[in-house]
Amino acid sequence: MTQALPHVPAYMRRDGLDPTPELAELREAGGVQEISVFGVAAYLVTGYERVKTALADPTRFANRKPPGTFAPAGESPTAEEYEAATAGNLLGTDPPEHQRLRRMLTPEFTVRRMKRLEPRIVEIVEQHLDAMERAGAPADLISSFALPIPSLVICELLGVPYDDRDDFQRRSARQLDFSAPIAERQKLALASREYMLSLVRQARRDPGEDILGMLVRDHGADVTDNELVGIASLLLIAGHETTSNMLGLGTIALLQRPEQLAAVRDDPDAIGPATEELLRYLSVVQHAIPRITTTDVEVDGVVIPAGRLVILSLPSANRDPGFIDHPDVLDIARGAAGHVAFGHGVHHCLGAPLARLEMRVAFPALLRRFPTLALAEDVGDIAFRQFNLIYGAASLPVTW
Repeated sequence: MTQALPHVPAYMRRDGLDPTPELAELREAGGVQEISVFGVAAYLVTGYERVKTALADPTRFANRKPPGTFAPAGESPTAEEYEAATAGNLLGTDPPEHQRLRRMLTPEFTVRRMKRLEPRIVEIVEQHLDAMERAGAPADLISSFALPIPSLVICELLGVPYDDRDDFQRRSARQLDFSAPIAERQKLALASREYMLSLVRQARRDPGEDILGMLVRDHGADVTDNELVGIASLLLIAGHETTSNMLGLGTIALLQRPEQLAAVRDDPDAIGPATEELLRYLSVVQHAIPRITTTDVEVDGVVIPAGRLVILSLPSANRDPGFIDHPDVLDIARGAAGHVAFGHGVHHCLGAPLARLEMRVAFPALLRRFPTLALAEDVGDIAFRQFNLIYGAASLPVTW
């Protein structure tokens, strides 16, 4: 399996699809450890109950952080720059501001709204499978299937030109790569915001039927351009990075388990529980957005002082034997209700219904179209993106 690089933090190290044993050892040793994140003192919290409790408590574990928390030395933003850069980012706000923004978006991500999208998602999936079949084997499942499907869906939802996808995918992938210098990632974030601002201004002039157009028509007087930029930027990044990595890693997991693969392929009732179990088992989001304590907080006897960053490990929570029996076993029949792959509490992923729908359509369709689908290289040779907020495979050669 892929070996963790020495500089990769323990909470981001993986052996292929699994967290390294060290993460389980940290969880069993007490679940709260002092660490350093980009030179900033922080605490790592592991274990299902500890992580879930913190996720459910935005009062003591806040998302909004002081300006310059991760800025390079001597480059802290001004208050005005910070407000502009963080406006509209649901993952950087706390109640009640968070609820104000989320209420605007909730109607676009209901289960009923997703059902209306299903025919279009089926069409997009079939189009990409047709293209794969025409091109023939071998193929890179990431670039030909796992990435373009959620990317096209979220582009259409937001009103982002799909022809611009190469640029924004490159920027977003690098922004989420923690091995990149902070200054570079901040520069990319500014470039992304400038791009999105151009789309927001276009939506102000001529609102379409997409989410940006809806926000302008229904809430235009109550939401600023900077907030629209923040909302759209978050949805764009989250809307394609997370689901694409789930499709890639989920395919690997199923190919290693032919009986479970057959159930996903052939039994329509199996895909729902299988999706939940894959979400739990893979936990592609390495950790929740870092929180900051607003007061001294005691977690299992460890006092975390006020003003400290807190890293909440989602894989350690979802692989906790206190949460689920045999957590290191993939069992698609159990469904894994209660997992925290989408977070928990007020910041539970807004786009979870969309991600679930995309996976429920894409996995069976892929496996039915290519019943002899197989990895074209050993799992040990797959290049995994370890030092990334969202874990995944850089490429995935397959044949059939």
